[in-house]
Amino acid sequence: MSTLSKLNLTAVKKSAQMSPVQYRRNKLAKRLWEQAQLAKSKQTGTQYTIPQFRTVKNLETGERRQVELQKRVKQWWFTTETGKLAISIRYGNKLLELARGKFAVEIADETALVTTLDVIRSAVLNGELDAAIEAASAKLRAGFGK
Repeated sequence: MSTLSKLNLTAVKKSAQMSPVQYRRNKLAKRLWEQAQLAKSKQTGTQYTIPQFRTVKNLETGERRQVELQKRVKQWWFTTETGKLAISIRYGNKLLELARGKFAVEIADETALVTTLDVIRSAVLNGELDAAIEAASAKLRAGFGK
């Protein structure tokens, strides 16, 4: 018996491109994951940084080389007037409207911050915020056309 005959072979090929909706979901889910990591590091008292590589050109010699820089991650949560925390979800520089007229999620304290971010991330991956992401994406694209 052949080794390959034990496997379930199929004629499916990987798509060359990802759909725009799935791309936007993944982009926002990645940013939410970064926010969760930032929240975890704030709770433990450490600093969270993301290494990023940039190519710089030496003006004298013309030589190009890669330099590792630290990406700045701004926190999306803030303290409200009542002393509670609120998280506003951003797509680019636009706030997402989570429900009609609602742009933030209010939580009691920092201990629930990571779990709330994980819940929002799963909602994004399940497609529950596709309409809000599409609206924010359209506003971003309109800004480039001016």
